[in-house]
Amino acid sequence: MTTVVAAVIEREGRILIAQRKRTGQHPLKWEFPGGKVEPGEEPEAAVVRELEEELAIRARVDHEIMHYEYQYPERPPILLIFYRVTEFAGEPQNLDFEQIAWVERGSLGDHDFLEGDADFIRVFKTAP
Repeated sequence: MTTVVAAVIEREGRILIAQRKRTGQHPLKWEFPGGKVEPGEEPEAAVVRELEEELAIRARVDHEIMHYEYQYPERPPILLIFYRVTEFAGEPQNLDFEQIAWVERGSLGDHDFLEGDADFIRVFKTAP
């Protein structure tokens, strides 16, 4: 099973979200930055690597928030792991997305997120 990590990057009460490019899979859907864990790689290390590649930041992973399995139609199931990131070096730069945005936690549901993120958003947007 493929493991996919997602970084919930928080700064000043806002969450960084990213919109997929219009030319790839799931065009223009919103997501949390992250990606697939490479063979032999620890999930936390994958978060750090992905954020360097996608946003040019050096992140420090705080803790796992949630994980669950999800299966997109006609695809093998994946394990999604969401990690909290509250400390990072550098200013996020959009290196891999249509756009990035800082949004309030309560407004996450206003964006057209990937279907795999829906369960997480339902719980997270109202959590203390």
